[in-house]
Amino acid sequence: MTSSSSGATARPVARLIDEFAKLPGIGPKTASRLAYFLLRASREDATGLAEAILEVKERIRLCSVCFNTTEADPCAICGDPRRDTTICVVEEPLDVVALERTGQFKGRYHVLHGALSPVEGIGPDKLKVQELLGRVRTEGPDEVIVATNLDLPGEATATYLHRLLVPLGINVTRPASGLPVGGDLEYADEVTLGRALLGRRAL
Repeated sequence: MTSSSSGATARPVARLIDEFAKLPGIGPKTASRLAYFLLRASREDATGLAEAILEVKERIRLCSVCFNTTEADPCAICGDPRRDTTICVVEEPLDVVALERTGQFKGRYHVLHGALSPVEGIGPDKLKVQELLGRVRTEGPDEVIVATNLDLPGEATATYLHRLLVPLGINVTRPASGLPVGGDLEYADEVTLGRALLGRRAL
């Protein structure tokens, strides 16, 4: 039962609760707490949040090269001539943020925007796989690091990409152990991530 079905909740509040509940990791109780927090907040704070959401939707796009989120196209990383040719493949833009914090990787990225998951109906056509293959053929990187998450979808994606990339004569590696199995890159600390990158292994 959604919050909007309750007659005790004013319609605008119920709608706000329902919208918050659509966010990942936000259940009905948390959605309600967020909605009532905003209800008590000043108009300036509420307007600031609304404007920030609109600004993100209006100004942020995907880089046409790596598909990371960016204001300018290409993004700052793809446009930096000091970066080397190595391509690090990740699932989500947050993974780029996590890896950049380590200061260990000096190459470029490719964001898949997900991982293979037949149960959820996510196949290769839903990911930026063909775009990756196109980049590899065009840019000729010395190495492709497949830094997908160490869970079942991430491992399945890594295996799939390995099968596609090896025939192209590319050195395909995977971050070393040290990352927790089943964990997401975005939650790993900088030291662990940095060591995983430095000690990466061949796939």
